[in-house]
Amino acid sequence: QVHLAESGGGLVQPGGSLTLSCEASGGWFSIYSMGWYRQASGKERELVANITIDGHIVYADSVKGRFTISRDNYRHTVTLQMDSLTPEDTAVYYCNAVTSRWFWGQGTQVTVSS
Repeated sequence: QVHLAESGGGLVQPGGSLTLSCEASGGWFSIYSMGWYRQASGKERELVANITIDGHIVYADSVKGRFTISRDNYRHTVTLQMDSLTPEDTAVYYCNAVTSRWFWGQGTQVTVSS
């Protein structure tokens, strides 16, 4: 069983930056990939970025060039650096970890507004 603890959401003005962090505990040794998904009000949950244990990274087209995902396999954490934020990035962001199962964090709100 993997437990994911997220931090770093909040309110930011358009053009600003935020950093989200997620720490895995419990079954971290069996994690193959970690990443971030988001769900805006009235929309389906969507992939933002994902990184595998061997460093393969996938970004959603909407965040390429603005967001950067990184992973610390020693500390069992994944970080999402979000720059040049726009109101369209407003959503609840969920940390995800994949073993033979999928695990989710509780979600953290990111609001981009002036």
